[in-house]
Amino acid sequence: MTTQTMQMAEKNKRVGLAAFAMVAAMVGLAYASVPLYELFCRVTGFGGTTQVSLAAPGAPAGAVMRQVSFNAHVSPELKWDVVTPKNASDVLPGDEIIINYIATNTTDQPITGTSSYNVTPNKIGPYFMKIECFCFTEQTLAPGESVEMPVIFYLDPEIDQDLNTKATPEITLSYTFFAVNKDGG
Repeated sequence: MTTQTMQMAEKNKRVGLAAFAMVAAMVGLAYASVPLYELFCRVTGFGGTTQVSLAAPGAPAGAVMRQVSFNAHVSPELKWDVVTPKNASDVLPGDEIIINYIATNTTDQPITGTSSYNVTPNKIGPYFMKIECFCFTEQTLAPGESVEMPVIFYLDPEIDQDLNTKATPEITLSYTFFAVNKDGG
């Protein structure tokens, strides 16, 4: 083998290794993107992502009352009837609120479902603090079974200090329910 051929082979080897490293890095980032995005949303409240808390601090003096309404969307594949709390709740920032969604399996087969949520307007996400929630939890309902699904939350009192959220009188907590395919297909 000539020197020129050996140099060309070495260059090709380096280019191949660099290309392999780039592909490996892109695959790694693809796998990490979902948990990193979820972390980003949780930290910043991006897209109406709510925050998690252990307890409500109580309403401070001068807190501004908000109306929080609730809705639910059920995927056509999930044969559940979901009833939301009937009325909007008057909520003072800092006060703990407990509401219940009620889900009923309308079929003669057990069905497993789960849900995701968001809050609108999106700018409220960082101030919507959930203490307990049924979201992202798989739940199997027997034929005709109904179950109460509690949500315990409060609005962070800092909502009244933020100029972007101070004058937001109406908030919506929305859940999307969808079927979980247990057979992996």
